[in-house]
Amino acid sequence: MGQQFVWRLQSRFSSIRRASVILQHLRMSKHTETAEVLLERRGCAGVITLNRPKLLNALSLNMIRQIYPQLKKWERDPDTFLIIIKGAGGKAFCAGGDIKALSEAKKAGQTLSQDLFREEYILNNAIASCQKPYVALIDGITMGGGVGLSVHGQFRVATERSLFAMPETGIGLFPDVGGGYFLPRLQGKLGYFLALTGFRLKGRDVHRAGIATHFVDSEKLHVLEEELLALKSPSAEDVAGVLESYHAKLFFSQYCGTDS
Repeated sequence: MGQQFVWRLQSRFSSIRRASVILQHLRMSKHTETAEVLLERRGCAGVITLNRPKLLNALSLNMIRQIYPQLKKWERDPDTFLIIIKGAGGKAFCAGGDIKALSEAKKAGQTLSQDLFREEYILNNAIASCQKPYVALIDGITMGGGVGLSVHGQFRVATERSLFAMPETGIGLFPDVGGGYFLPRLQGKLGYFLALTGFRLKGRDVHRAGIATHFVDSEKLHVLEEELLALKSPSAEDVAGVLESYHAKLFFSQYCGTDS
């Protein structure tokens, strides 16, 4: 009887221990789930980080539904003076909409495409009409939906790694995310060329074309962001001054042979 009691006690203890281990793993998995988009208040700014680096930060409906209400909230918040949007991973700002998800939804007879495009365009309009300075750090691939998240904002900062295009025309779609508005307003006939061909602009050409408002070395982006976050109650002019200082330093060092 004594041995049976000890055996049952050990068995029960082992079951409890196994259950404890399982619960611990569940808690760990919950905490390690990666959010598709990070929304943070840092310093004087609201910071949006597109956080799908393995998918080149492809834009999903879930991301749009998180960004839009937070953008509107920051726009109304008297303690938020600017909004910064960037991509994680170093390869892309945002390579466009999540085409794979759209394709799978269509096969399943779902209405994801209608919902995504409608809500994406509403977000694009909110960016264009935002009453707070909006700074898009378009470092890396910026195409389709990524263009919509950046080009309508007040400030767009390109780097030598920027790669801009409207590739949706290659699959028979019209120039998306307000392309019919901003492309014809580029100098000359460049916008028509980009719309009809999906041609890719790289690095400094993204700024020369007027798509970016400023050009900064990618290695300086972190310092630039920290300087923006450190501003005290900045106006749009203050934000522009910081961006212009980095832009000017880069061009001065290149043309005058000095180190920035």
